[in-house]
Amino acid sequence: MFRTALRNVLAHKARLLMTVLAVMLGVAFVSGTLVFTDTLGNAFSKQSAKSYDNVAVSVETFAGDDEKTYGIDEATLEKIRGLDGVASATGRVNGFAGVADPDGKLIGNGWSNTGANFAPGKDGKDASYVFTDGSGPAKNGSVALDKDTASKGKYRVGDPVRVATNGPVKEYTLSGIFTTEDGAVNAGGSLVLFDTPTAQKLYLKPGVFQNATVSAAGGVSDQKLLDAIEPLLPEDATAQTGKALADRQAKDIENGMAGLNGMLLAFAGIALFVGIFLIANTFTMLIAQRTRELALMRAIGATRRQVKRSVLMEAAVVGTLASVIGFALGLGLATGLRSAMGLLGGKIPAGPLVVSPTAVLSAFAVGILITVLAAWLPARRAAKIAPVAAMSSVHATASTKSLVVRNSIGGVIALLGAAGIVGGAAAGGTSGRQLVAGGAFFALIGVIILIPLLSRPVIALVRPLLKKLFGVSGKLASQNAVRNPRRTGATASALAIGLTLVTGISVLGVTLGQAIDKMTTDNIKADYMVSMASGDALDESALKALAKADGVSALSPQQATWFEVDGGGYSASGVTPGDVEKVFSLTTLSGSLGSLKDGQVAVGSKTAKSHGWKTGDTLPVTFDDEKKGEVTVGALYEENEFLSPFLIPKELADKHSASSRPDIREIWIKADGGASKANEQAIVDALGDNPAMSVMDRQDIRDMFGGFINTALNIMYGLLAMALLIAVLGVVNTLAMSVFERQQEIGMLRAIGLDRGRVKRMIRLEAVVISLFGAVIGVGLGVFLGWAIGQTLSADIPGYALVIPWDRLGLFLLLAGLVGVLASLWPARSAAKLNMLTAIKTE
Repeated sequence: MFRTALRNVLAHKARLLMTVLAVMLGVAFVSGTLVFTDTLGNAFSKQSAKSYDNVAVSVETFAGDDEKTYGIDEATLEKIRGLDGVASATGRVNGFAGVADPDGKLIGNGWSNTGANFAPGKDGKDASYVFTDGSGPAKNGSVALDKDTASKGKYRVGDPVRVATNGPVKEYTLSGIFTTEDGAVNAGGSLVLFDTPTAQKLYLKPGVFQNATVSAAGGVSDQKLLDAIEPLLPEDATAQTGKALADRQAKDIENGMAGLNGMLLAFAGIALFVGIFLIANTFTMLIAQRTRELALMRAIGATRRQVKRSVLMEAAVVGTLASVIGFALGLGLATGLRSAMGLLGGKIPAGPLVVSPTAVLSAFAVGILITVLAAWLPARRAAKIAPVAAMSSVHATASTKSLVVRNSIGGVIALLGAAGIVGGAAAGGTSGRQLVAGGAFFALIGVIILIPLLSRPVIALVRPLLKKLFGVSGKLASQNAVRNPRRTGATASALAIGLTLVTGISVLGVTLGQAIDKMTTDNIKADYMVSMASGDALDESALKALAKADGVSALSPQQATWFEVDGGGYSASGVTPGDVEKVFSLTTLSGSLGSLKDGQVAVGSKTAKSHGWKTGDTLPVTFDDEKKGEVTVGALYEENEFLSPFLIPKELADKHSASSRPDIREIWIKADGGASKANEQAIVDALGDNPAMSVMDRQDIRDMFGGFINTALNIMYGLLAMALLIAVLGVVNTLAMSVFERQQEIGMLRAIGLDRGRVKRMIRLEAVVISLFGAVIGVGLGVFLGWAIGQTLSADIPGYALVIPWDRLGLFLLLAGLVGVLASLWPARSAAKLNMLTAIKTE
């Protein structure tokens, strides 16, 4: 039976090609994902471990510029250096620092632009950095840059460099260029080294460090040093061995990769799920064509088990072949992804491609198991063929009656799924989304089971149109599309699954995008928003500079602070009285926002209602600096999504700030005459042309909030393209098999006058009908799911309203029709080229 299975694979290799391609693509995605994430994780872990090669003990604190955290002072460092077995102890301090390129734009992405202190030892070198040109900064006024940043900015040693921290831009002289294993630089950021006193002044306070690294003398254990160092540290400091820190970071890297790994594998799973229908369809058609052969095998003594085993062996051979090719492609995919990340600005540490046993076993297990499982039902049907079937028609089609049980089961499952989706939409929240996800699974399975039943009435609706537009070719195409409902359903299912996901994501993405866009438009009056590219707080000097800028008619910070009221903690926004209502859309429900000028506060209506607060109430509070006091409610207003539940005068926020530097997250500006190039340039000039500060107009703000959704949509579309590609292969496979089965019929049609052009048109229209049928099912179900998921989010998104992107849905249907046309090219050409006499004689 094994020889028979192998012979059948070789005999039908052209017909099995599409199955091999489907499995191959899925396996390539699985193996490529595992190899890619393993390679990245290994490279970053080795890089992390390398950066701690000479670190015996690492000390960390949460020191900031407030009075609550102390950091590590020089006296503590000296005590550590005096311990037996300590070779050196180096203090570290760091924070944000951005460098401008020749056009004045920030080099890097903001969040990974860092500054640190250069801490040379007795030999004048800092072991963390290797200088390729010049030397480290030895005095105030000089800096060193990492090699990539210097290259992007076209800087050379001795050049002036404009560096932005959280304060005004300052100009320094470049003293040296270095290489480093710093993770921020490898993430596409930049690293600026200052002399230690300058770095302390910028990021902490003189004489204090945030962290320290200790190296051991020869023969001294790291644990022994750790035990000796811990008693010397301040309360807020933690210490661990360099190895423990490297292991922790390796674990963090692994956990970080798990999210990417899971997402990519999820889409690989979708692709393989779609491939199941193609595989099952292929084996079903092959068995239908070999009915006489299988029956004769039964007649000469083959048992049902042997016939079933023979078909499953064919599937295993196909799965193995596809897995081998797919795994090789996966290695290429992993290499390509790594190169792509480098081109996009992410610096990947050097290292070999990591091919783990897990990746190999997973790829082959997935490829072979998926193929065998998909072929199991066709194999079971093959085993049931009785010997007497050898005397009957080779191409017996399934009767409508045989679909009754299938349709009944499918109807029940689909109804359960629909009930779960509607119930989840009504429940809302996290539990509702979980219910929708479960319902979506059952609904999708139910619809897939019901697709053969749905094919007849749905395709019947377009039959008159096809006949009217394309005559005999259109009529024959519509009849052929429903001749075998099982086959049509299996082919359309692949497209339906892909388009269900694409449509659901599109509906949800467009709806959320418009809700966020409306939220931005409805809540903001300001023409500009100024913030730090790093996401850090702005310096007070930026507010003062903007107050003097030409064209600024009103401005208010959104200064984050906090206080405790009635035992609960609440965030508050420090704003400029009199200007805040000019830059934000604020609806006053009682009292007056003018009371902010008198030192009173304004409270959001929902927050006030939940506590029974009203205008004129005096509230006992504990401020951010832990001082107690009272505030008077001067106004109640409708909540604004860009502000906290409490509005307080900036003066009050400054008075009770726990930090010496106010936490100004954004500055909102209203300009004379609205947004214009002149006004924007005046703001940029007032900020000292600071590359680390972003100036955004209303459209930029809308793009910023909606940009993530658009990016996510594009990623989803790209990843789902593989599932749709497999669906295309399914249509090609079905048509090719159908043409093969109908050779005699096509020959007869040619003999009675149907020319080659109309034969091609018939096959093309059949493909388009099947593709559009699957697309309509997918789009309908996708809209339903998009609505349901949106309902579970609506309570958290003000102004949420369902938006159906008709233009995108129309494009999806158009693409589905194009898929049908492209998929039919080869089968249509094959059908048209058939010799009518030879075809008529074919059984």
